Amino acid sequence: MSAPPTLLIDASIYIFQYYFSLPDHWYSEAEGWPTAAVYGYTAFLVRLLQEQQPQRIGACFDKSLESCFRNEIYADYKSSRALPDQALAFQLEACQQVTALLGIQTYASDRYEADDLLGSLYRRSMRSTRPIAVLTRDKDLGQVLVREQDFLWDYLSKQLVKPLVKPLSGAVQGQRYYRQDIYHKFGVWPQQLPDYLALVGDSSDDIPGVPGLGPKTAGQLLAAYGTIASLWEHLDQLASLPIRGARSLGDKLILYREQIAMAQQLATIVHDLPLIERVSELQWQVPQWQCLEDFCRSMGFPRLFRRIQSLADSGQETL
Repeated sequence: MSAPPTLLIDASIYIFQYYFSLPDHWYSEAEGWPTAAVYGYTAFLVRLLQEQQPQRIGACFDKSLESCFRNEIYADYKSSRALPDQALAFQLEACQQVTALLGIQTYASDRYEADDLLGSLYRRSMRSTRPIAVLTRDKDLGQVLVREQDFLWDYLSKQLVKPLVKPLSGAVQGQRYYRQDIYHKFGVWPQQLPDYLALVGDSSDDIPGVPGLGPKTAGQLLAAYGTIASLWEHLDQLASLPIRGARSLGDKLILYREQIAMAQQLATIVHDLPLIERVSELQWQVPQWQCLEDFCRSMGFPRLFRRIQSLADSGQETL
């Protein structure tokens, strides 16, 4: 029997899906803060552990809004995103806490985003031959996929707390996206995504694109020349390409050359952060049972601990 894939979780994106979808039926005992996002995310993790029985697993959190190194490159990076208020900040911290209590290796940074942490864990995990699954709802993370056996996973258990949150647009529940799927979605290969986004921009992250240059044209340019670096070397050939507006493309790209270079930096995921030395550091650890019981009670959902206890009967060797 083959080993299960290494699971790398884009934690914040799942926390937000519950924050915006679950009603405020739960509150922390001491502070009185709503904890619906904590409840949904905790139930999500427990079901994931029960269903997948991972041997190696890590979760990465976003803590660098406004303090990310990308804000030093471009002050307006993600400027349209509101900072968490106290109630949301409380839940984000609680979710990071319960992840660690469940025995999952947890990573966060004030300078680097979750994407960078995931990218760096992915590169280290490649030292093992087993597949790697990046659990996310963000296809832009596809740029990390180097090997054919690895995939993005829009993971949603069939038994998650209600209401279920819809998967990525057009996806079926639990959809997996391999390198080929990223190509079919964007028209470029995973390693070309930073250059693609540098040309078309990314409104969700406030990364500017070249005005009037759309996804189809960007895909055609990268299909012809592979990279933006190669594109600069062949500007004199652009006018002859069978692309709409080809005659003015060269001048337009030259006009926005500095912006394109900046956008490349913003869109490129860091993959060399020294988060772990060995892949074995991602081993799923024994949950801290008493602390978990206290946590669930303090968050206002003591009955959820009974579901967590079922992990002890899951047959997982480390338990």
